[in-house]
Amino acid sequence: LLYTIKFELHESTLGRVVSRVRQQAPLTMLDNDVDMEIEKKDAAEEDVMETNEEDEPNKSSGTQVWTLDLAEFNDTTFSPPLYVRNLPWRIMCIPRSSTTAGSERKPTLGFFLQCNPVDVQGNNNGWSCYARATLSILSRENQENDFKRRINHFFYAKENDWGYSNFMLMEEIKDPSKGFIKDNKVNLKIDVAADAPHGVHWDSKKYTGYVGLKNQGATCYMNSVLQTLFFTSQLRKAVYKMPTDGDDVNKSVALALQRVFYELQTSDCAVATKKLTKSFGWEALDSFMQHDVQEFCRVLLDHMENKMKGTCVEGTIPKLLEGKVCSYISCMNVDYESKRSESFFDIQLNIKGKRTVLESFKDYITPEILEGDNKYDAGTFGLQDAKKGTKFQKFPPVLYLQLMRFQYDPLMDMNVKINDRYEFPETLDLSEFIEESADSASEKFSLFAVLVHSGDNHGGHYVAYISPKLDGKWFKFDDDVVSKSTRSEAIENNFGGSEDESLNVRHCTNAYMLVYIKESLKEDVLINIVDDDIPLNLTSFFEEEKKEEALRRKEKQEAHLYMSVEAVTDDTFHGYQGNDLLNWNTVRPSVYRVKKESSIRDLEEMIAENMGYPVEGIRLWVFQSRANSTIRPAPIENERDKTIWEVAEKETPLKVFIETIDQSNPSKPLMTYKRDEHNIIFLKYFDATTDTMYYLTHVFLSQDSCIGDVFQYARDKLELPANVPLALYEEVHAGRTDELTPTKHLNDMEEVFDGDIWVIQRSDNTGKCHNSVDEYFRDLNNRITVQFCDKNNPNDPGIQVVLNQKMSYSEVANAVADYLGTEPNLLQFFKPQSHRDIAGYAIKSHFEGTLKDLFMSYGQRTKSPKKLFYLKLNIAIAELESKDHFRCTWLNKHREETVLSLYVAKNVTIAELLEEAKKQIELSPDGSGTLRLLEVYSYRIHRVFSDTVSYHNIQPSMAQQTTCYRVEEIPVEDTQLGAKDFLIPVAHFHQTIFQCFNHPFLFKITEGESLQSVRGRMLERFKDITEKEFEKYKFSLITHGRMTPLSDDFTFNSSDFITNVDKDTKPINEAHLDVFLHSRPWLGLEHALKPPKRSRYTYVEKPVKIHNQ
Repeated sequence: LLYTIKFELHESTLGRVVSRVRQQAPLTMLDNDVDMEIEKKDAAEEDVMETNEEDEPNKSSGTQVWTLDLAEFNDTTFSPPLYVRNLPWRIMCIPRSSTTAGSERKPTLGFFLQCNPVDVQGNNNGWSCYARATLSILSRENQENDFKRRINHFFYAKENDWGYSNFMLMEEIKDPSKGFIKDNKVNLKIDVAADAPHGVHWDSKKYTGYVGLKNQGATCYMNSVLQTLFFTSQLRKAVYKMPTDGDDVNKSVALALQRVFYELQTSDCAVATKKLTKSFGWEALDSFMQHDVQEFCRVLLDHMENKMKGTCVEGTIPKLLEGKVCSYISCMNVDYESKRSESFFDIQLNIKGKRTVLESFKDYITPEILEGDNKYDAGTFGLQDAKKGTKFQKFPPVLYLQLMRFQYDPLMDMNVKINDRYEFPETLDLSEFIEESADSASEKFSLFAVLVHSGDNHGGHYVAYISPKLDGKWFKFDDDVVSKSTRSEAIENNFGGSEDESLNVRHCTNAYMLVYIKESLKEDVLINIVDDDIPLNLTSFFEEEKKEEALRRKEKQEAHLYMSVEAVTDDTFHGYQGNDLLNWNTVRPSVYRVKKESSIRDLEEMIAENMGYPVEGIRLWVFQSRANSTIRPAPIENERDKTIWEVAEKETPLKVFIETIDQSNPSKPLMTYKRDEHNIIFLKYFDATTDTMYYLTHVFLSQDSCIGDVFQYARDKLELPANVPLALYEEVHAGRTDELTPTKHLNDMEEVFDGDIWVIQRSDNTGKCHNSVDEYFRDLNNRITVQFCDKNNPNDPGIQVVLNQKMSYSEVANAVADYLGTEPNLLQFFKPQSHRDIAGYAIKSHFEGTLKDLFMSYGQRTKSPKKLFYLKLNIAIAELESKDHFRCTWLNKHREETVLSLYVAKNVTIAELLEEAKKQIELSPDGSGTLRLLEVYSYRIHRVFSDTVSYHNIQPSMAQQTTCYRVEEIPVEDTQLGAKDFLIPVAHFHQTIFQCFNHPFLFKITEGESLQSVRGRMLERFKDITEKEFEKYKFSLITHGRMTPLSDDFTFNSSDFITNVDKDTKPINEAHLDVFLHSRPWLGLEHALKPPKRSRYTYVEKPVKIHNQ
């Protein structure tokens, strides 16, 4: 009795119970008591929920026993927390009631497991954790009478508790004969085993020594492969040695893989893979598309193998992963055998109907018997019974086995996942499968990695269980979270199936790929790599890259403290032809990043130092927006002690003009400027003979200066004689220029501001395009750049044409024709569609408005980019607009279609329309030279038009978007139809007559002709189809939607295809013309098409492609 363990515990865990017994009991009694606890667990719990005597909060499993006082149990009650995986797990009890068989409500115990973590900021959202637990009410008398229930649940913020609302009736709990209650108290117990959590702080490096990879959206498949390749350390060492100096940082896959491996080895937190996927040439959407693990692994390794060629690590991947297999066909009755040796890098094992890996290997090498209709052609020996099979000649040091979990189900007509139980050993002996193996020990493999898929064919989640050192220690790599794992979690729990419910494993979770390593070569494959083994150039490069990224992050975090200053000098003004001094949208200023609280003096010092001037050698002017929508420099002479943020008026960036001393005479100081006494004026010169605007300089004028004094600056700069007459204009704003009187003084002018722009012009020249500055600027204000794109070329970048908004249609056509080198009357223009970037309605050539009116008519704003489409014509636009546009297809003798665009008058006949079509097609030299027009709908011929029908009378029989008109050359044999000859419509279909496809056609039939004769003539027409393939076609007569298969003795009669009414109105050799053939019987050719090969990719999966080198 002294050593009896009491379970009336409040805050103790099982670990504390054991510790307490150690202090009070002899060792033998301790062992007995511990054994008693272990016996209470079944075989699965013994491994999954093993007792953790170390009371570490990050442990993977734990146990808690807690006493519930029923006398005080009136509301929701919680136990103290049990920490597993650093999360607080509690027993949550709620008084409930349930209806019994007699419709009587009785009180019950609601027994739940709750997890409700809170981070350091007080938030409890964004976390998740999958856990398995056993909830128990302990018996006071016999532990075998404990009442247990199991749960599996994915815990997260909105579902943070899971259990049973009616765990047990209260009357059963309180029944003394049941043995659960004592002193009105019951002992409740939870055994919790949890995966490492996501969304909360989990230090993978601290708890396991390894780090994970971040998931970009659906890249868990990639993460599991990368971790497996990383721990194949001989391969990792070879990856480090690949030469990547000089590679494009954004496009080099090798460099990106080196970076991932380097960070996995040296980082303390989860590693990002965005740079790796970016190097693949993938877009953001590709990271949300799930790919196949085996295919991704193969594509990546192929890429690396090519990169390693010609280097010191060439051949590393084949050395590690390449095996040899022999495919053979051996005749059973004669001495003849065919062999072919091939390489493999992974083995795909069929698991359907198989129990173990060894069974799959036996199935893999089991030969197929070729007999009966499937005999083997043995050359001179003829057709022979034979065995066809495969023999393994060599297994690689690292063996990848893909378990074919995804297979096509013909009954469901879709890919399905096979979740059947499939066992794989930790040690795999393949000596019985190797051809002529001398050393069976060399064919023993140890399980290195298990790649696990949870989900179905439409998507899911991948994790990897890896034993990095093959020492029996397993780790689970679940994206960014790495945790220690037990052997059974890594192996037995991933067999699949649901035979052993005690394992508490989700049915859809099972192994998808296995990686084994040869035991005899594991020391070579799993070599120890330390940081010193990484090439110094890689270490330096990646560390410098980290510093730069850290600096960028810091700048981003401190961005609110800084602002940009864009600075220009008067060199920027030269060559500019527009209003103001420059266009800030096209100019490339010098950009300075400065603190907002810095003063203007600090900015001057920074700029002066950067430009190599003394501080007194520069002066700053701030560009300010005026009320008339111009932007001009303004002084900040008296604001140099203000902060930059104040001067910028809390707007960024601050734009400044830097006035500098003359570099050719650095000793000459800046010109004197006093805000109350001087004005800075910027001078331009307009050359009317070349229609060009030049920037001259800036000058400082005092209030008593004569305006005409500025002429001397122009004469000096341009070397103009003194007798050349000059005129002076002020550029007020876009569209307005005022002429100034040169004899006036500055103080006589109504308004003069710092930053005004004056334009000088010779007054004795006749302009090339404009005679005055005023005309130049008015025209400039109406200039517009329009992009013209070829209507028939969707990828055409177009041409940029500068036009005037006041131009008429003909002027625009002339300007564009000059660019394209064509005639203006051979161009047609189209407006763009409002909702798509394609051509819309055509613009009539008699449009009477201006270009501005044209853009406003379809809603393009004045400042938005302007775009029109053009089409080069073969006829004049005026003639084109008087005709109809008829769109049809041309079917040549090779059964190839070409789109035709015909422009015809509204009153032409079909014969005239066909003559127009002849101008655009190439007829067969041995053909009839005669065309016909057919209407085709849903791959069936609906009408054949006679030559005399008016084009104006053509009306589609069905919806226009599904109706097409086809022009074809009449076969020679159809041009001369006898009195007993008639044409019937023929169409191809598959399975049902409503699944027509390919090109329907007309075929000549003679009254009373047999089916065999028709077959033979039709085969001659289909020159690209073999006789063997044509024999598979089944002929059927389709009448009013009913299909009648034709027998070999069937004969064709016109009465089967032509109604008596039609026979009375025209001869049978013309009965096919100008009638609706879709209501008549037709001949159907049923194709025995193989069902299209189903892609194994689902809507979340697509083929893996690495676009870069």
